[in-house]
Amino acid sequence: MMFFLQKWKCSWSLLATVASVLALVSVAHLFLFPLAPSLEYFNKGQGQKSCTPINASTSGVDYDEKNLKPSLDLDHRFPADSHKSVVYRGAPWKAEIGRWLSGCDSIVAEVSIIEVARNAKMTAVVKEFAIMSWDNAGAFMDFLSEGCSERLHLDCNYPSSPELPYGPWVVSICPASCDTTRAMCFCGEGTKYPHRPVAEACGFKTKLPTASGDPTLIDWEKADLDNIFTTNGSKPGWCNVDPTEAYDLKVQYKEECDCKYDCLLGRFCEIPVHCTCINQCSGHGHCRGGFCQCHRGWYGTDCSIPSVWTSVGEWPRWLRPAHVEVPDGAHLSGSLVNLDAVVKRKRPLIYVYDLPPEFNSLLLEGRHFKFECVNRIYDDKNATYWTDQLYGAQMAIYESILASPHRTLDGEEADFFFVPVLDSCIITRADDAPHLNMHALGGLRSSLTLEFYKKAHDHIVEQYPFWNRSSGRDHIWGACYAPKEIWNSMMLVHWGNTNSKHNHSTTAYWADNWDSISSDRRGNHPCFDPFKDIVLPAWKRPDVATLSSKRWSRPREQRKTLFYFNGNLGPAYAGGRPETTYSMGIRQKVAEEFGSSPNKEGKLGKQHAEDVIVTPLRSDNYHEGLASSIFCGVMPGDGWSGRFEDSILQGCIPVVIQDGIYLPFENILNYESFAVRIREDQIPNLIRILRGINETEIEFKLENVQKIWQRFLYRDSILLEAERQKTAFGRVGDWAVQLLQLIEDDVFATFIQILHNKLHNEPWRQQLARLKKDFGLPQECLIRSK
Repeated sequence: MMFFLQKWKCSWSLLATVASVLALVSVAHLFLFPLAPSLEYFNKGQGQKSCTPINASTSGVDYDEKNLKPSLDLDHRFPADSHKSVVYRGAPWKAEIGRWLSGCDSIVAEVSIIEVARNAKMTAVVKEFAIMSWDNAGAFMDFLSEGCSERLHLDCNYPSSPELPYGPWVVSICPASCDTTRAMCFCGEGTKYPHRPVAEACGFKTKLPTASGDPTLIDWEKADLDNIFTTNGSKPGWCNVDPTEAYDLKVQYKEECDCKYDCLLGRFCEIPVHCTCINQCSGHGHCRGGFCQCHRGWYGTDCSIPSVWTSVGEWPRWLRPAHVEVPDGAHLSGSLVNLDAVVKRKRPLIYVYDLPPEFNSLLLEGRHFKFECVNRIYDDKNATYWTDQLYGAQMAIYESILASPHRTLDGEEADFFFVPVLDSCIITRADDAPHLNMHALGGLRSSLTLEFYKKAHDHIVEQYPFWNRSSGRDHIWGACYAPKEIWNSMMLVHWGNTNSKHNHSTTAYWADNWDSISSDRRGNHPCFDPFKDIVLPAWKRPDVATLSSKRWSRPREQRKTLFYFNGNLGPAYAGGRPETTYSMGIRQKVAEEFGSSPNKEGKLGKQHAEDVIVTPLRSDNYHEGLASSIFCGVMPGDGWSGRFEDSILQGCIPVVIQDGIYLPFENILNYESFAVRIREDQIPNLIRILRGINETEIEFKLENVQKIWQRFLYRDSILLEAERQKTAFGRVGDWAVQLLQLIEDDVFATFIQILHNKLHNEPWRQQLARLKKDFGLPQECLIRSK
């Protein structure tokens, strides 16, 4: 086997030594892992006089005068345009950021990083949950403790009482058989279909409505066991209902029963399908309900980390080495302890904590609604079905980091530390089961999320050495509900409220309101600090019709509507949200002035116009409406909304109306180049302001939208899934065919560019400048030490 993947210069005297080491490693792999390396792995530049990589020096990257001089004066090399932006890779950035990226990110070189493949049973010291490697791969999420011998017990029901024999309501409430490894309810042994879910309302009787038109209610005090367990086809059964007979209408079934759980499809859950796991276990494990049970030789949350027993040829692309160093004496002991793999990487480098599964895998594994907090599920042919979950963004960015060449396993080499707490699952799964209860937290999902982050912080401070090095400022969390202990860190948020105007919780949903959380727990910080945090785009599924028709590229003359907004407009309209605080009142004010559909009183907006659409009536072709408009409204919903992404992905100029609340990448990109901001007190003048924008400016903004729209699409994560589908089934969906044609930077590429700029420009990093690292950049690009 040949381990040299790049051009190296080595003396003949060393070749014999190298050959003997390689032979030793080959023997270790020969019987278990036969491998024929591809031609691209073989060395083409042997027979030289040193072991220095070509185009690199031992102390860092050499730069010629041509590259070095221009970096001295970025202001003159990269002047800002009339909108105060500097364009880098097609996007208009805020000037200082754009200059550094243009002069420095553009010339960053690869550096040599040593990654260690370990022969260890555990990847971290964990007191409460086991981090499972191949040594205990037979274990699953239902075990905890280091030896994986203590079974995890998760009840479906709260304690019972005479009035409530199954306890107070909770999503997991179960009158049948509770799977206590997941707190999920099934038909159980003794039925024809023991693994069929009995989800929530399915197992209970209904209450007849008291008045005509009132909804049917569920009686959580009375189980409906006679029906769900019946074998009488004339009664509405469930656990013994044959799907074929039910589809042929030969037997009755209970309408309240359905197939909500992941890994199953069909009206009667009769079709087993792939479950959703992080990176689908990278092809090196079995996905069981959200948890990856790794194959022998692999470990990590997504089974992407190889051990010494894994053939190097199977290692993931992000970890493929330039060469591997075998420890001295390995041939004497007959076993390998660790392997040092020299990998070529460009900074920034991100270390991902391998947290206990309660913070990620366990949250995925027990989902009672298959769409919760994920960006995909699988259909009856195991083809990918993309969801509309805005919170799917968190899973997308997590998967991209795990599979990225910017990931490192060496915390000492890391520039950033990612803490993977899936708070999107905590939010959407709150009240799913007793172990996720909010009773002691006042029923607040925000308070439950905060508790998870506090526990994760305590864990990494206790078990890892990296936090104290910077007081957590080089750590990355996906947290809006951040406890004070982690506020120094960078937050990846979906709601960029700086509290400069709306100095309180902005949601109309009481369970997300954080106003009542005491400052000694939460601190007094805002949701978002534009100097350190990033607002990430919401998840939007790849829309084949939009991509194939290139709606985003539609020119000005084909956009006949001046302003377009289609969404909930609050209590004045039929079906509108009843709270006056919904959208902080912003949508209501816009509708009052420019509503194009009658409200409950039959009135249109005071300034309604023919080329202005503001309506709550959801269009059958919403995306076409956006693509036919020049300007599109971006206003809050119940706090967070995905309207900005909707607009820009259809090539429409976003009109942002939410004071003091940042949109995705707004503190990084120059919004003046492709968007319009309207103050809330300017709403009555909204259309007058838009009509006053000249055609040259409109064309300029539309042109920029067409250049940057891909930066708000999670293409990297989507193409990782396309690659998995291709490997597993030899096919990809139409969505993959369309996305493979796109070449501009996406969300993840933008995220990495932002991190690279932060690495060398955030003032606090001066205290770390003493750490001698090879950054692959000339000195003029690096932050100076004090």
